[in-house]
Amino acid sequence: MAPARVLDVDPLLDDPQTRIVVCCGSGGVGKTTTAAALGLRAAERGRKVVVLTIDPARRLAQSMGIDSLDNTPRRVKGVDDSAGGELHAMMLDMKRTFDEIVEAHADPDRAAAILGNPFYQSLSAGFAGTQEYMAMEKLGQLRGRDEWDLIVVDTPPSRSALDFLDAPKRLGSFLDGKLIRVLLAPAKVGGRAGMKFLNVGMSMMTGVLGKVLGGQFLKDVQTFVAAMDSMFGGFRTRADATYKLLQAPGTAFLVVAAPERDALREAAYFVQRLAAEDMPLAGLVLNRVHGSGADRLSAERAIAAAENLEDPRIVDQGDGKAGVRNSPDTQGSSESAEPESGAAPDATAPGSAPTPSPEAPSPTAPGTPADPSAGTQATAPDGTPERSVDGLAAGLLRLHAERMHLLAREQRTRDRFTARHPEVAVTEVAALPGDVHDLAGLRDVGARLATDRPELPDPGA
Repeated sequence: MAPARVLDVDPLLDDPQTRIVVCCGSGGVGKTTTAAALGLRAAERGRKVVVLTIDPARRLAQSMGIDSLDNTPRRVKGVDDSAGGELHAMMLDMKRTFDEIVEAHADPDRAAAILGNPFYQSLSAGFAGTQEYMAMEKLGQLRGRDEWDLIVVDTPPSRSALDFLDAPKRLGSFLDGKLIRVLLAPAKVGGRAGMKFLNVGMSMMTGVLGKVLGGQFLKDVQTFVAAMDSMFGGFRTRADATYKLLQAPGTAFLVVAAPERDALREAAYFVQRLAAEDMPLAGLVLNRVHGSGADRLSAERAIAAAENLEDPRIVDQGDGKAGVRNSPDTQGSSESAEPESGAAPDATAPGSAPTPSPEAPSPTAPGTPADPSAGTQATAPDGTPERSVDGLAAGLLRLHAERMHLLAREQRTRDRFTARHPEVAVTEVAALPGDVHDLAGLRDVGARLATDRPELPDPGA
């Protein structure tokens, strides 16, 4: 199988033509950390960066040393700005973004009426698709200000994977829907014709809707629609412009996944969907990849060695043999051989050492230290028996075998994805021992993103 194409992150971040990097993927794969690490690395390489996150867990703020993030970009302190770069971060406030749109595109009286409308308050706080649409709106706003030369977007986690791409279409469908057209009709017709239409054509409709939705709710909706009528076209226009911006050459999509079957299945869907939407895919970030500095020892050999240590009958290493083997009186003599299995050792044979029983400690001469390889079992200060060196070694060997099985499983999963999508460049980020909670951790992740380095540091580095 041909090796996967390697994604080189630094040229992507350094290219002044790259203006937007969108990190997308299913939930729990490290999108927020990846977006923050990319933003930090780009800033320390000289770019003026803003990271837009939609993660409500506020992990980005904590890792960047900021008390909290809101709808206003805030500069991150502690960034190495020797190359002339800056790093700003913000977290999408869905309702505040909607309010800003209303305030910017309506006169003060109409804006006040809209903001105070109960239906608008429900819509801006939790209407299906509003978060994704507002993420697109905020991206368009940031790009339009031209204050930053790189915008890194952490997309909302969702099962539908690319809901933020569908949001403008869904909003357009809502605004063009039959209900909205019906509610707008009286205002659009106007005059007596409008009143006649309302009295004749709408009386039954409003009666039915009033029973289903409630009379006050329907009135709130009609008031909202009438106030927002002049803004509907602007919503669609801006959504279409942002959608085209995402398709432009200056945008790069990075799909983030973990080396697990379900996560890579989702990643494959992302890749296919981005291709169908003509979105520029830069590559796949494979996060939390496990590795080992002792991978030359296979799982099979590790398990075999552990079994040998745990069961002395498998190999010739019975208790007491080390003392016999190391005795200067019996080196090379036939008497030093192990008795046949099942036969009792001859304690009186010339040159042979008695074999202690598992229950009794080895006899030692007065003043002679006990043989550490003898069959005695040490006890801890609390009186519990301690594991022998062989037992500890066997346990470590079994842990290593489990690690090798995990590595093999991850490799098979990656190989299946690569076989199906050989055109996708891949970079791997080694699993970290803990969560990222500061700039140093983000800097480490950024270095791993760029260099595709192994999990364990090079001792000679």
